[in-house]
Amino acid sequence: MVILVLRLGHRIGRDKRISTHCGLVSRAFGAKGMFYSGEKDKVLEKSIKSVVREWGGPFEIKHVKNWRKFIQGFKGRKTHLTMYGLPVQKKMPEIRKTKELLIIIGGEKVPGDVYQLADFNISVTPQPHSEVAALALFLHEYMKGKELSKKFQKARRRIVPQERGKKVIQI
Repeated sequence: MVILVLRLGHRIGRDKRISTHCGLVSRAFGAKGMFYSGEKDKVLEKSIKSVVREWGGPFEIKHVKNWRKFIQGFKGRKTHLTMYGLPVQKKMPEIRKTKELLIIIGGEKVPGDVYQLADFNISVTPQPHSEVAALALFLHEYMKGKELSKKFQKARRRIVPQERGKKVIQI
């Protein structure tokens, strides 16, 4: 199973934290990489690569110049997360059958043809919400909660869970 995320329409001045959070959630919840369109952002890429170096992977981040060609060329199934889509709980059994999945998340107004290019248009709730929240909930459902105990390869740091305080160990 390979899961990739495509973040549409990144804008450096406006989206740096949201796009970074999309990358962090993608990695932590089991995706193998995040691609993004819009403005190329070396700071975003450096930030995500730093997290992978310290906390483990595998995970990659890359800029895509033409998101339409990228979506059209993707060999697996394509799932667009939108509040206008079908409920995640109704379509997840069918989505889980795919071996290669591209999850498309918006930023700025999503162009209408994304809805046509996607195999699935899925909603985690029909209420306004964040693409970060939608991505986390979708991946959690897809992974059936197994991502919560995932161990990351080549990690230099690991958190030791505790009720109070913070404990991070060097590996």
